[in-house]
Amino acid sequence: MKAPMPALHAPRLRSWLLAALMLGATAAQAALPTLCVWDPIGRGGKLFGVARSYSWAMEAKGIKLDLKAYADETVAVEDFKVGQCDGLLATSMRTRTWVPLTAALDYGGVATIVKDGKIDIAASYQVIGQAVRALATPQAERLVVDGAHEVVGIVPAGATYMLMRDRNLLKRGLAGTRMPAFDNDKLQLFMIAKAGGVPVAANSRNFGTMFNNGNIDVAFAPALAYEALELHKGIGTKGGISRFPLAFTSLQIVIKRDKFPKGFGQISRQHWADEFKLATIVARKAEASIPEAQWVDYDGAEGAKFVALQRDSRIEAAKAGY
Repeated sequence: MKAPMPALHAPRLRSWLLAALMLGATAAQAALPTLCVWDPIGRGGKLFGVARSYSWAMEAKGIKLDLKAYADETVAVEDFKVGQCDGLLATSMRTRTWVPLTAALDYGGVATIVKDGKIDIAASYQVIGQAVRALATPQAERLVVDGAHEVVGIVPAGATYMLMRDRNLLKRGLAGTRMPAFDNDKLQLFMIAKAGGVPVAANSRNFGTMFNNGNIDVAFAPALAYEALELHKGIGTKGGISRFPLAFTSLQIVIKRDKFPKGFGQISRQHWADEFKLATIVARKAEASIPEAQWVDYDGAEGAKFVALQRDSRIEAAKAGY
């Protein structure tokens, strides 16, 4: 005859149940895919706010995300590499390590439209929008997947402009000009050498401070960075911003495919394609908020020539293996 099981006292039973519930909640939380988000301001920044809205949109479709904010992009990238993150929201310069094709949208001159001797900025944004929507279609999946990784979102940050501490640079040329080379990126070094510039090691966290302090002569950034990084300090009274968009900046979301539900990539890319118009409005608003006196206009006749030069430089860089 088996011995009777000992009775469980109510307090002990409650403790065990509570522990089991807490363990289950912890396991469920740990199972959420983690998206590491670079924002130079951290959790209080606009970019992290955009990521938060994105996570809510995905949750409405039944996919929850755990967001982690990083003020230092290099740390976010390293955490993604070692498995601390399942996804990464960062500049295309960083995400192209895993999926190179979509980063081509950010290369100099690929979307710059010159019409009647002037930059048609609205048409230029439309080019990027068409590309983002095309890459969000199911037929384009093979272009956004590379092995175990997939780009699931292209987030436009606006046109990239050259900010100068001395506006006379546009007249005398860039030879000898100190330019930021992000973490000694080889493609950037190649382009700086072609311009006759002098590369100075920098990254997305410190280039604004370096420009403001005079450690570099120029900076390249979208209008959204003008206020956030207080770049007017580097421009001062002698500098300016060239009204010629060198390229169009995007942030991109790259994930480890096996860490997300099947079909997540398509849902996510469509979300960002639908958000493109709003993102463009935000970028254009940031451009309009810069004081008119800060802008330096270019010679309209030089616009088409420079776009052609950028195209030649891209072809040359490709042939050189970049």
